[in-house]
Amino acid sequence: MRSQFDVCAEAQAVFDKEIEALRKTRDSLGEDFEKLVELVLHCRGKVILSGMGKPGHIGTKMAATLASLGTPAFFMHPAEAMHGDLGMVTKEDVVILMSYSGESEEVTRLMPVLQEIGCITVAITGNASSTLNRECMYHFVFPAFEEACYMHLAPTSSTTALLVLGDALAITVAKLRNYTKEDFGLHHPAGALGKKLLVKVSDVMHKGAENAVIPTGSSLRSAIVEMSSKGLSMVTIVDEEKRLKGIITDGDLRRMLEKGIDVYNETIDAVMTPNPKWIDCREMAVNALQFMSDRHITGMPVLDESGAVVGSVLMQDIFKAGIVR
Repeated sequence: MRSQFDVCAEAQAVFDKEIEALRKTRDSLGEDFEKLVELVLHCRGKVILSGMGKPGHIGTKMAATLASLGTPAFFMHPAEAMHGDLGMVTKEDVVILMSYSGESEEVTRLMPVLQEIGCITVAITGNASSTLNRECMYHFVFPAFEEACYMHLAPTSSTTALLVLGDALAITVAKLRNYTKEDFGLHHPAGALGKKLLVKVSDVMHKGAENAVIPTGSSLRSAIVEMSSKGLSMVTIVDEEKRLKGIITDGDLRRMLEKGIDVYNETIDAVMTPNPKWIDCREMAVNALQFMSDRHITGMPVLDESGAVVGSVLMQDIFKAGIVR
């Protein structure tokens, strides 16, 4: 019997039913969805998601997505709500209650308390005549579609549609709020993406006593000592006003030694690379990495807004910061 069961065809049928549910939900978007977006966009408190079972799991993800895109939101378990968590709800909040049948007892019994609090309530259901739909101030009703479960029992198409509806809500609100990449980075500081959007060259550069820098007119020997004592692969040459004049890298030194240059008597002015590539300390570190990669260099001086040398940044410093993986 098992050999006659087409596993892939059965799985594809699940995809087809869920895709059809998404298509129908997409095509049903109208005034009710626009109102939901407006309520979330102008919410003066928090957006609170609540649902039991599978919709509750989706609600947790919806709350996380809203929060990550700049809308203060959290998930409130309906059972825990009746044992004290309702204390987190204020009249400034928008509470979105999710139940495909609209009759989930754990969810519907929250209504008297929510109505007493005076918060805005929104029902997301698949049943326009349900208790939840009648009791809430606003509602979104899914169009009719089949659950992908062959018994038509397990929430499948309905939870997929709810998940995508939540993504559509969060992204639409974020776009209306003009939420930027920099805002996203601020809310995701620990991740590599957040670091790309937040970490500047000034955060990773070698500065002050850690930087290898030497004035013009110095001996090449002094430059070698400065570079090695700071443990860097380059030394920056500056004038009396700390203006950039040139650099010498460890690669330059190797080539000089191969040519037999007298490191004791030669001055850095005669062997340095003048007018080297540099970067502004206010630039994003990820952009500095790209700049160096494009030019096949591993380090460069860092200048401030006045044009004075304030540090050096190496490619390895940016990698160590965890900005790229």
